[in-house]
Amino acid sequence: MSLNELINIKYIIASIVYSFIGIVVLFISFWIFEKVTPENLWKEILDKQNKALAIVFAAFIIAIAIIISSAIHS
Repeated sequence: MSLNELINIKYIIASIVYSFIGIVVLFISFWIFEKVTPENLWKEILDKQNKALAIVFAAFIIAIAIIISSAIHS
C-alpha cells in the first residue's frame, strides 16, 4: 500500500466514525426532545395527525443534522 492509499483509508474511516457519532447524537437529542415535550410525539403525529408538530419536529431534526454535519466537516 502506498502512502496515498493509507491517507484515503484514514479519511474514509474517520468519516464513518464521525457519521456514527453524529447519528448517536441525533438519537440522543431526539430522546431528550421527546422527554421535554408534554405529549408523546409519535402518538400526536401519527394518531392525531398533528401537522404543525410534525413540521416543528422535522425542523428540529434538520437543525440538529446541520449542526452535526458542520461539526464533522470542521
